[in-house]
Amino acid sequence: MKELAPTEAVLLDIDGTLLDSNDAHAQSWVDVFQRHGLPPTFEQVRALIGKGGDKVLAELVQIDHESPQGKQLSDERRDVFLNRYLPDVKPTPGARALVQRLRDEEIKVVIATSAKGAELQALLRRAGVEDLIEEATTSDDADHSKPDPDIVQAALERAGVQPVEAIMIGDTPYDIEAAAKAGVDTLALRCGGWWDDAALGRAEAIYDSPADLLRRWEESPIAKRRIPGG
Repeated sequence: MKELAPTEAVLLDIDGTLLDSNDAHAQSWVDVFQRHGLPPTFEQVRALIGKGGDKVLAELVQIDHESPQGKQLSDERRDVFLNRYLPDVKPTPGARALVQRLRDEEIKVVIATSAKGAELQALLRRAGVEDLIEEATTSDDADHSKPDPDIVQAALERAGVQPVEAIMIGDTPYDIEAAAKAGVDTLALRCGGWWDDAALGRAEAIYDSPADLLRRWEESPIAKRRIPGG
């Protein structure tokens, strides 16, 4: 059994976790695919949201994200998302309050997202937490996006903690898998949609939203690990 340590850092996903943006990301990809005559449907794309764009392209249309075509598709997808969909996206319930609570508890907060660095500030701003986040890692900081562990490992380094001292909060099986490969436990949120509890079952606990986690804070793994012997 893995030895538990006090929670010194929380690694936070953004999309689906702090921001109700997963459907918007999927639709952005579909819009661009259709523009280029590519066949993936919304359902096919939506099931991969949480992975990085490199994996979406490779798995759905067999295009290398580093190729000229891959870069063009990725850039167009980013522009569609930021300009057409992001202005209407809302924070998940309790997103800002959760980040504020973590800061109040003197827990290090590091963003660990498969999003590109070029989107990061816009995402944080739309989630209403831009002024509360000081450290972040994106797919630009990793060779491979989730569910590979690279982004989580980069976030651990940024936080300056060991895996047993951190907890990941995310909303997809890819967050859970990436964290597990890095030796980090995960709390899962249902507010990202799409995934049922069975798909999120490897998480230490599952909550409806950041607000639900706050309501149940004292019994959460984060709080229990802050208490000696908890």
